[in-house]
Formats: sequence, C-alpha cells, structure tokens
Amino acid sequence: MSIQWYPGHMNKAKRDIADAMSSTDVVVEVLDARLPHSSENPMITELRKGKACLKILNKSDLADPKITALWIRHMKQESGTMAVALSAKQPEGKRLIPKLCRQLAPHRGTILKPLRIMIAGIPNAGKSTLINLLVGKRAAKVADEAAVTKMQQLYEIEKGVLINDTPGITWPKFETEQGGYRLAATGAIGKNAMDPIEVARFAAEHLIIHYPELLKARYGVESLPQHAMDLLEEIGRRRGCLQSGGLVDIEKAANLFLLDFRSGKIGRISLEKPEE
Repeated sequence: MSIQWYPGHMNKAKRDIADAMSSTDVVVEVLDARLPHSSENPMITELRKGKACLKILNKSDLADPKITALWIRHMKQESGTMAVALSAKQPEGKRLIPKLCRQLAPHRGTILKPLRIMIAGIPNAGKSTLINLLVGKRAAKVADEAAVTKMQQLYEIEKGVLINDTPGITWPKFETEQGGYRLAATGAIGKNAMDPIEVARFAAEHLIIHYPELLKARYGVESLPQHAMDLLEEIGRRRGCLQSGGLVDIEKAANLFLLDFRSGKIGRISLEKPEE
C-alpha cells in the first residue's frame, strides 16, 4: 500500500511560506530525529533557496542516540547549515536556538535590523511545542495529531529576534514507499490516509531486525517470532486485544503497538541511518 497525504489547505500553506521566505533570514526546519531524511520536506528545501538553515532533530529523546550522532555529523557537511539534536520539551532549546540563529545571520538581530526566523517542518514534528518553549507560554496549539497549525503566526522571542511559525506541510508525492511508512509510523500522516495494520507491520519488521531486545523487554517475550504479523498477534494476545471466540483484534493490537512506539515506551529507536 502506497501512503500519500496532501490535504487541500497545504497548497495555501506552501504559498504563504513562499511569500514569507523573502523576508526570512534563517529557516529553522524541525525534523523528527527518528527519521531525519524522511521528515525533511523537499518543498521547504526548494523554497528556502540557499538561505541559512538550522536543522533541529527534535524528539531526540525518542531516537537512538548513536544514530542521531551520525545524522548530526552528516547534516553539518551541508554549506550554510547547522544541525542540533534536542527535545522541544527540554528548556535548553530556549537559549540555544536563538544563539545558533544569530551565528548563521550575524548581520541581523537588532531592533532596527531584527533577525527573522521561520520555523518550518512537517506535521507533528513538534513545531508547536518548540514555539511554546521559545515564546515562554502556550502560544501555539499543541496536539499529538497531524496538521493542527493551519496559519502563520509571528512572535517576538527576545529584542531583535522574531519567529514565524508556519503550518506543517507534507509534499504531494513521497520519494519512496518506505519513507511514507516511516512518516505514518511516527504519526506525521493523517489517520484517514493510512492502514494502521500495514504501518504497524512495517515498524514491527524494522524493530525485529534492529531492536529485538527492546521488543522482548517491552512485551515480556523470551524469543521473537520471525514475522511482524505474528508479533502483533502475540502483543494483542498479551495485552487483551481479544474479540469473541478468543481471536486477536489485530487492528487494536496494531494501534497499541504504534502508540507504544510513538511514545517511546518500547525504547529509543531510529528508523533510518544516513547511509540508507
């Protein structure tokens, strides 16, 4: 099954971002640290047209730290780009992000020449949580659901530093089928555009190969089945996802598994490496 998700309001969001880009000094692109490549929007790369960029590998507390370090090193090789891993829920970002943006645009940052920062990224990457951290209050709507922010908002976070919060946008066609599944596994895709069983199967296959010990610890099994669907069935049986007659409700088990993955209850997991 191919996953594609590009709601109508994202066309307007793209136009708004393009219009605001001319007055932007630094683009802060919020990525999901668990899938930095798949969550990097090629439309934003195209729209920023070589402007300085700070890439935030957000939700790093949910990602494999060794793989995140590889991604940071990989991204720093790009000209005019800085990269940093953090969690938008941790307070150090409030000081660090404006500091790094000033380094990227040292000619800006005064009252007469304010530093204008655009916060951009895909839905559910944590942009609104980051905005709330930078502004110091619940300025942006936050929800564990794709496409909550639907219009641009401008805030002054300190003297001479303005940030523009843009709606999360995806792109019309995902580069690979695997990329679509990775995005769906983290919750970046609307629920009506995905089959939770297929997405859970994809994620379970990855974890069986790369994180078997985390799966064993989370679900209390001594050995893992070879096939992802067998794992989902075992999880459903152990967690009481049963229908009449004792049959496992696979969709319920799949949703439970995805919830565990997204919340970090299984452990710190990355879905892709730079060499992939």
